[in-house]
Amino acid sequence: MKEKKSMINVVIDGISGIFLPIINPLSAAGILKGILAILTAANILSGTSETHMVLNAMADSLFYFLPMVLAFTAAKKFGADPFTAVVIGGVLLYPSLTKVFEAGTNIFFAGLPMKAVIYHSGVIPIILAVGLLVYVERLMNKILPDLIKGFLTPLTCIVVVGLVTLFVFGPIGNIIGDGLAAAYEFIYEISPMIAGAILGAVIQPMVIFGFHWSFVLVAMNNISVKGSDTILALIGPAVFAQAGAALAVCLKSKDKKFRSLCLSSVVSACFGVTEPAMFGVNLPLKKPMIAVCIGGGVGGAIAGFSGAQAMTFAFPSLITLPVFLGEGFGLFIMSCFAGFLTSFLLTLFQPGAAYDGIASEAAC
Repeated sequence: MKEKKSMINVVIDGISGIFLPIINPLSAAGILKGILAILTAANILSGTSETHMVLNAMADSLFYFLPMVLAFTAAKKFGADPFTAVVIGGVLLYPSLTKVFEAGTNIFFAGLPMKAVIYHSGVIPIILAVGLLVYVERLMNKILPDLIKGFLTPLTCIVVVGLVTLFVFGPIGNIIGDGLAAAYEFIYEISPMIAGAILGAVIQPMVIFGFHWSFVLVAMNNISVKGSDTILALIGPAVFAQAGAALAVCLKSKDKKFRSLCLSSVVSACFGVTEPAMFGVNLPLKKPMIAVCIGGGVGGAIAGFSGAQAMTFAFPSLITLPVFLGEGFGLFIMSCFAGFLTSFLLTLFQPGAAYDGIASEAAC
């Protein structure tokens, strides 16, 4: 008799099943973003050129339209109609809505206020939407006559699930994220080291649920108002911790195909794009993800002690390290290395068999 999975295993299995089909394209996009950043930083390519615009579209399109891609993979995983799911994902990214929401303007639907939420690159709202879609589809297919269910089921689903997502699922993520950001500001005032340890430990799991975007908005505001920001410095070590754990998994695995995936995710993480390492390697294997949180916490504490700050907005990566030049820069570099080394060693010397791929480990 098959052993019943725990809730955490069910959640991880669901997330992995949604992301695994797109891990290789995510890695490719992350590496392309890194290459583009190198070309721009070296003044080989102008950031305002049309060539840059085209290459940036190639590198960023998957991340921008991630909700639509996840709508398809989540529908396949949950058993919903994938094309209806993609249409709902498209609603969240529709240009006129996106433009209003990015301006921070709430809109009114039938007299009811709809909170401004930025959905591009988001994860949780569309996954919740597809989860609801499964049940709405089943209900409609059950109660509607065969003659009209072919078109009336998707019509009902798009309207009902679309509205629930815009009114409920999107704002929920924002509220939680805003609360976490406020808690960070409070803790940082008490102790930068404690704030760094906590934020460094939890920031990567927060990426899974999309809660990190509130911190991104706070960081942008800090740079705009104060000219510098500490949040980006504190989350930097966690980025490299993802790379360290994935590299250790690569060295321990005997599966050539899986090692290739690990290696590409390491490169992508070093360029600041951690999703391939997280969703394709560390999270499904569970223990490496714990090592990432520990490494991020250790590095984050050092970064907090350093007092390092970002002078302009840029996600932490090898390419963007100069953004943190100034007070505490040397210690900040050490904090990123500490995050990488801690997660690498914890994963490498973790007792147990070599990782032979996601499927074999997940079955343990």
